[in-house]
Amino acid sequence: MTDIEYLKKYLPSEYLEQGLKRLKQGEPVQYIVGNVNFYGLELKVNKNVLIPRFETEELVYKTINYIKETYGNEKISIVDLGTGSGCIAISLKKKLDNCIITAVDISSSALDVAKENALINECEVNLIQGDMLSPLNEKYDVIISNPPYIEYCDDTVMDIVKNNEPNIALYAPDNGLYFYKEIINNSDKYLKDKFIICFEIGCEQGKAVEKLAQKKYPNSKIYIEKDMQNRDRYVFIFSQ
Repeated sequence: MTDIEYLKKYLPSEYLEQGLKRLKQGEPVQYIVGNVNFYGLELKVNKNVLIPRFETEELVYKTINYIKETYGNEKISIVDLGTGSGCIAISLKKKLDNCIITAVDISSSALDVAKENALINECEVNLIQGDMLSPLNEKYDVIISNPPYIEYCDDTVMDIVKNNEPNIALYAPDNGLYFYKEIINNSDKYLKDKFIICFEIGCEQGKAVEKLAQKKYPNSKIYIEKDMQNRDRYVFIFSQ
């Protein structure tokens, strides 16, 4: 579906002219319409949250399969770090009957969007404001995160992204690796003995994230997996 077709489908006719004008000015169609389809769910989005991507749908799909393989029907707890719109947390909760989901974000405005999306999709998610792991006080079976991972100096980011989507959700220091380091290095305080850590990554960050995981968990199993474009896009870390 083209952007114009998307506008015509979701915008009332009286708003179409204004919507086309905003589209021409470089605003993403998802922000103009105010929603996006993600993993079969309708989610609200605005400029306080990233627009969910196909790559993140793949992260959800792969994570669901790994959880089923690892835990079967066991009751498990999952925490989604940097939840944004809540797309990951809500999708997991809708597809996994055996999970309790916590979702964390530093932005209260993002959490407002996630709360609305959870209500729309009749989904129970425990929403917490804070910086990644810092507000948590219990242990989880699964940590999942699509954190900010773009380097500040990256000049390949499209204008429509950097001019519209929240920079706090896009960019990270330390060559884009800051949040992977923070999560991995502190994760043992928040994980049960048997665990999975699931990351979406930048396409050139796989080996660096793998190295961080090997240093922290030398006996773990670590998989770097590709997206549909055959680019490194995910890292999965298993306790054993």
